[in-house]
Amino acid sequence: MLVITNSDAGTADEETLKSALSILRRTVSIEVAATSNPGELDGVLHRAGSRRIVVAGGDGSLHAVVSALHRRNELTGKTLALLPLGTGNDFARGTDIPLGIEDAARLVLEGQARPVDLIVDETGEIVVNNVHVGAGAQASRRGHKWKKRLGSVGVGKVNFGKLGYPIGALLAAFEPPSQRLRVEVDGKVVNDLDRPVMMVAIGNGANVGGGTELTPDADPESGRMDVMISRAVTIGAKIGYVAKLRKGEHHERDDVVYLRGSEVSIRGEDFYVSADGEVYGPERSRTWRIEPAAYNMVLPH
Repeated sequence: MLVITNSDAGTADEETLKSALSILRRTVSIEVAATSNPGELDGVLHRAGSRRIVVAGGDGSLHAVVSALHRRNELTGKTLALLPLGTGNDFARGTDIPLGIEDAARLVLEGQARPVDLIVDETGEIVVNNVHVGAGAQASRRGHKWKKRLGSVGVGKVNFGKLGYPIGALLAAFEPPSQRLRVEVDGKVVNDLDRPVMMVAIGNGANVGGGTELTPDADPESGRMDVMISRAVTIGAKIGYVAKLRKGEHHERDDVVYLRGSEVSIRGEDFYVSADGEVYGPERSRTWRIEPAAYNMVLPH
């Protein structure tokens, strides 16, 4: 196996990884490669061959490896596994990959390689877990700060870092107050410019921000994307939306549209995009499509 780590990881992650590697080494031969930039990652992947690739890191690390393989046209047929070392670990949460590193290491050895989907936009950029625009992108940016502030606060398994995204969503919900976006799902207009929205989310996985179920029913093995459009644009509606978001019940609100599709287009006034936590923009138009069974991921039976 080829284990890819982030060379910028902290000491705590290094110690955690050691316990996982000791479990793997009892059964298989492994090479550990630390990378800190796309060039180094490309060099490591160039010599991967047919070995199983184990990503030791969080959602950003998984995104980087999948993106590099996709760019190299080497993703099809690849089998990846994940040792979750990140703060959010949203892809792991959504696919029941254990967050405990020793259990995750045993899953790498004993789990089942199953095909999972990938979201790709018209520029070739990929999304492993979730992409959202509007207040959601601002929430990711602001929520990251709150997640770091609260991440060290907690008792046992109850960690307040997971409140980062809802807090970010509440702060971001008021600036901008709304956006006018035309949203099409599989060629059908589901929101037009005359209906302002607070945010639009497209989910391959359910969770963002360390456990907030933004697209609660999304499943990366379904062959479809979940689309959530929030029209909560008044102050009262936004507060109600964020309260329901914390419980994963926001998609049941009357001012939320929730559906599934294979292609989603968003266009209108300038908007920012958060794809697997990376924020970019402003954009005026973007289209995403699902690539079913794009690669294999080792998951629980």
